[in-house]
Amino acid sequence: MQKTKLIGHLAAAGAYAIFGFNIVFCKDIANSGAVPPMVFFTLRALGATALFWLLSLFLPREKVPGRDILRMALASFLGLFVPQASFLFAIGMATSIDTAVLGSLTPIYTMLFAFAFLGEPITLKKAGGVAMSLAGVLLLIYNSTHAPGAVDRTQPLGVLLLLVNGLAFAGYLGAFRPLISRYNVVTLMKWMFLFSLLLALPFSASGLVQLDYAALPSKVLWEIAYVVFFATFVAYFLIPVGQQRLRPTLVSMWSYLQPMIATLISIVIGMDVMTWQKALAAVLVFSGLVLVSRSRAASN
Repeated sequence: MQKTKLIGHLAAAGAYAIFGFNIVFCKDIANSGAVPPMVFFTLRALGATALFWLLSLFLPREKVPGRDILRMALASFLGLFVPQASFLFAIGMATSIDTAVLGSLTPIYTMLFAFAFLGEPITLKKAGGVAMSLAGVLLLIYNSTHAPGAVDRTQPLGVLLLLVNGLAFAGYLGAFRPLISRYNVVTLMKWMFLFSLLLALPFSASGLVQLDYAALPSKVLWEIAYVVFFATFVAYFLIPVGQQRLRPTLVSMWSYLQPMIATLISIVIGMDVMTWQKALAAVLVFSGLVLVSRSRAASN
């Protein structure tokens, strides 16, 4: 049991650590204007679909009934298409700080959805842990140096898209754990990304054809490669591994690694400095995680 939970924690932590770098790269690609958001999303879906279907050829085949295929299509819409597409559009309409603040609300949404869909109780220990980690993240965000970017202020549509992003992914985490637990991760993801790709193509087919790939800067190409392979294929392999072993709220709380990693990158490259506030923020975030992991609702 402890080994199973450890694997779940490592998988969730690994996925959200990858997402931490993903935010930086997606922001850079959005600011460059080199690739339209929907085309970028389709490239992610296309790459992940190809990789998961290729990997499935080397694994035992799982039979998926038609009713579960439909459930996977809905899970794809809620867990892949809506969150990724809304994020890629929003990141060009919001400042880094507002993106981080609105993203930090996802564990709260997940806790509420898990209560609504799975009957996962909201214990005092769990609510306190979420609040403690949220306080740590907000302390970190407001005590970090933020380099000026292409966006001077957050647009109302950017706020709406970021709210949609958090609510959709929280709904996916909260509602689809039973489906996710029934299948191998590769089986689940190959179908989910295929549906995501099919949803995206009507909105991006002309852009995919018209994009001048040869003219893309090498930096942007490397960033796209990272996003497709690590932040899509690897991270979305790890997320279901965490979902199968941990309660939804606990999985989503590892998302608090993202602003911590972004801050760490800034410190390493000299754009920010370590302060006692940042150290306290890290303590609060991880203390909250420990508290939630020990709550009765997260232990089974």
